[in-house]
Amino acid sequence: MTPMIIGFAFVVLLLVATVVDVSAAYLHRQQLDTLADGAALYGADGGVASRALYTDGVTDSRLDLAPAQARAAVEEYLQRVGARQRFPGLQVQVSLAQGSERLEVRVSSPVDLPLTVPGAPSSPRIVATGGAVVDPDPDQG
Repeated sequence: MTPMIIGFAFVVLLLVATVVDVSAAYLHRQQLDTLADGAALYGADGGVASRALYTDGVTDSRLDLAPAQARAAVEEYLQRVGARQRFPGLQVQVSLAQGSERLEVRVSSPVDLPLTVPGAPSSPRIVATGGAVVDPDPDQG
């Protein structure tokens, strides 16, 4: 009877540790999702090639992102929100897809899990992606 109680206690402890670690990873991923979405929106806003958009409005011409400006805007956003301090080991990839109207930001960061489950990595890397479209219907313009 004692070995069975010890075995069940061990299984319950493993389940608790797994739930705690999965919850910590999920919350970390949610924070990275928010960071990636904010960086993508800020990068798309800062990367519009023509600042006259804000003074003259949207014209019939296509809106394009300037890659260098978009990347600089993403880095500025990350610095403004203190992302590298909140997420040590943060890696960021910025890419322009579908011509130059869609900006994608991929962020990844290791997460320190509160409990250790045997066989699981102690510091897995969590990845999140955010995107923003400058010209949602390029056929219209």
